[in-house]
Amino acid sequence: MAGSVCDLNVSGMSSGSSICETAVISPESTIGNFCNVSSHVFVANRVFIGSRVSVSPGAKIFENTCISDDVTIGPNVICGSSISSREGKSWDEDRLVVGPGVLIGAGAIVFPSLTIHRNAIVEPGSVVTRSVPPNAIVAGNPAVIVGYVNSGPGVNLPASRFFDSSEKFRVSKVRGVRVLNFPLINDMRGALTVGEFQKDIPFSAQRYFMVFDVPSAETRGEHAHRKCHQFLICARGSCAVVADDGTDREEFILDRPNIGLYLPPMIWGIQYKYSTDALLLVFASDLYDPDDYIRNYSDFLLEVGK
Repeated sequence: MAGSVCDLNVSGMSSGSSICETAVISPESTIGNFCNVSSHVFVANRVFIGSRVSVSPGAKIFENTCISDDVTIGPNVICGSSISSREGKSWDEDRLVVGPGVLIGAGAIVFPSLTIHRNAIVEPGSVVTRSVPPNAIVAGNPAVIVGYVNSGPGVNLPASRFFDSSEKFRVSKVRGVRVLNFPLINDMRGALTVGEFQKDIPFSAQRYFMVFDVPSAETRGEHAHRKCHQFLICARGSCAVVADDGTDREEFILDRPNIGLYLPPMIWGIQYKYSTDALLLVFASDLYDPDDYIRNYSDFLLEVGK
């Protein structure tokens, strides 16, 4: 199946693939249709490579690695471990899975026992030690999320520079999402900002929660709700929020307590880039219901019909 993670218990090479004569391909590996394997590439046993995969010169793909369709692997990349299986781990537990559409930049090192999910980008020279979410861009050693693919040019401005002073809201290109700019009143006693549910915020709140003391490298959210509406305000500090409807994606930086982000149901939401003092306040239209959550991005795409 195109784009799927496949069984490793097969071998051979399918039609239309090009293998350089200096590449070393172990006999228990599998290479799909229309792949390009360049010079001085090493592919170990028990490796599955899907269709339309490009492997650049000098790359090494070690045992128990599954490369899905439409993946690009840059020069001198190392995927997986040269050790057959780490003590105490089964083959399935120790497997490295690279999802469809992933790009791994030159010189990157990707550890075993993790998943790089669909359409993610690993920047050159990165050392990936933990699983990478769908559409994330990671960089560094160890790699951390630095952005998301196609989040849109210019939308990740700080909220303090996102609005003209007279604007009350802006509509996102992501279905149903909008950013609201509430009044900010300052005097000698301090500052005050106010918004009204049903009037400014299009639902009545049944629940709230606060997120704080988040390490800067961590990502939160990464789910959608089937019925629940949410409204997010970074009451202190700043954080970035990515909204994704399965087709369009935008990133917003919330950095003022009078700026809020409305997320309707069936929007995939991610929060990251938390400042050390950030306090994110979230209002929800419904009481907590675990069945309302969609926590897998592939399931989300299926439910929104993409």
